[in-house]
Amino acid sequence: MPLIKDIARVCKSKNAGPFELTIDVVFDDPALYRRVKETGVLGPDLFARLYGVSANEVQFTPYDAGSAFKATLPRLVSAGDVGDTDVYGAQQHAPLLNVDIPV
Repeated sequence: MPLIKDIARVCKSKNAGPFELTIDVVFDDPALYRRVKETGVLGPDLFARLYGVSANEVQFTPYDAGSAFKATLPRLVSAGDVGDTDVYGAQQHAPLLNVDIPV
């Protein structure tokens, strides 16, 4: 099975304010995006498991017109707070890179 890092054009993260993180996964092939969407692998449950939050806390949006997925979830440590290792949230997409997608 291919990994997200091998089939997505973009997989990135950033802060959505000091208390939330947003992660984007974008495909340059709409047909591939649809196949990934049909698998159901990318969804609130995956993000909850990877980031240690409740699935109810994950705002997950497939964006068909852009062949993209967006997930917004709470940061476990506020940006810039003691214990924060990524103040901009720019490295938080890493757990997604090795997720298998059965397409």
